Amino acid sequence: MAKAKRIGLERRLVTPEGVTLQLKLAGSGARAGAFLIDALVMLAILIGTTLALFAFHAGLGSAFGSLLLILWMLGFFALRNFYFILSESGARAATLGKRVMRLRVIARDGGRLTGGAIVARNLMREIEIFLPLMFTAYSASQGIGDRWAGAAGLLWAAIFLFFPAFNRDRLRAGDLIAGTWVIETQRRRIGTDLLAAAPIAATTPFSDAELDAYGQYELQKLEEVLRRDDRDSITTVAAAIRRRIGRDDMPDDRQFLDAYYAAVRLHLERKLLFGQRKRDKFDAAA
Repeated sequence: MAKAKRIGLERRLVTPEGVTLQLKLAGSGARAGAFLIDALVMLAILIGTTLALFAFHAGLGSAFGSLLLILWMLGFFALRNFYFILSESGARAATLGKRVMRLRVIARDGGRLTGGAIVARNLMREIEIFLPLMFTAYSASQGIGDRWAGAAGLLWAAIFLFFPAFNRDRLRAGDLIAGTWVIETQRRRIGTDLLAAAPIAATTPFSDAELDAYGQYELQKLEEVLRRDDRDSITTVAAAIRRRIGRDDMPDDRQFLDAYYAAVRLHLERKLLFGQRKRDKFDAAA
């Protein structure tokens, strides 16, 4: 079980293998901005779909009006749910809004982000936001007598909307149930200087089984460790990798990690040329 140390929005996550990951949780403003962008994207799709259905209605006549209305309602439900689920199921674990705001979703226990967690956190949004807003809109359409019901719907939505601002981990109710965090990410290329600093990889071959022990996610974390060049972290990570792949023929921890980093990176890049992507150590599909 991973352990997390809390300092403001900074989190130091220690995985079961003893590898320390430095994370920063997304702030409420960044999460609100990402949701606003996603809402605008969904609104554009909804408007386009609605115009297309109106065109069909005009061409087919009023006989199919009820059917088109049902299709519109089903499409709206699928859009506001599967847009988030499918986007976060991808390699980046982020919707378009989260990518723009440089955010992504991860599992709080340091493990792989599962499909069940993604579905749970996003279906909860139906209860948190969309259901109370639709209830409020319906109440408002019924006249003055339902104003109190509309106000109750708005209060319901506001409680869930501001829920992340009142807990230390900035968790939505969906995050709390699914066991997820939304963290900030940095856009950067994998450093070519690290490859240039690891010429030993050419004379210290690793087998395919040893290179397949980790994926892109672990490679990025290994790069962070090498760039920080902290002796304790390098010793801990080197010991964890040695145990996993069964190699102890390179006593120098830094040289071993440089060589392994270079070999794994080249190995993963070769696989990508053939359309084989290994996201992390849990991904057996590659």
